Amino acid sequence: MPQRQITLADIMPLEAYLPVRKEKRREMAAIKKHRRVAVGPFATFYFESYGTMLYQVHEMLAIEKGGAAQIPDELAAYNPLIPQGRELVATVMFEIDDPVRRKTELDRMGGVEDFMYLEIDGERAEGRPEEDVDRTSADGKASSVQFVHFDLTDAQAKAFAQPGARIFVGIGHPNYNHMAGMSEATRQALASDLD
Repeated sequence: MPQRQITLADIMPLEAYLPVRKEKRREMAAIKKHRRVAVGPFATFYFESYGTMLYQVHEMLAIEKGGAAQIPDELAAYNPLIPQGRELVATVMFEIDDPVRRKTELDRMGGVEDFMYLEIDGERAEGRPEEDVDRTSADGKASSVQFVHFDLTDAQAKAFAQPGARIFVGIGHPNYNHMAGMSEATRQALASDLD
């Protein structure tokens, strides 16, 4: 069964992590390669797991160097992004290099977090934005980073686990309406997150 929570016992001391940091980065790049789906011209879904979140916690501790006092905040931020049971979780990034174009596009996509979905063999699982994280500003601008949960029914999870299942990842916002097929390698990697 996949691990569902990062605890203090899972955290390597900084002095142990730093010497293996480059190796961990290479390992994570290989893992993440099969956990991403590009949707449309500039949205990418990065599907999270216990491993990706544990890596992220270690990276934040290495970058910010806040020591033991920083750990509770990192666990509170990243544990909710670990899939639980019949759930998949994605960090969705709108990757637009040009700042003018980025602002223009994001200004048109308010509420985009409410329009994300998975389609599994023709059946839709609507995305649920991460609670307590406001991803559209009061003036209607979408954040370039979104966090979305996909709660699957037992039947959807069973279908997802089947080799060759037809799975699509999509955004149905009026100003960003795109979908993309999920590769078999990605389906296989994500199926391991489900109970």
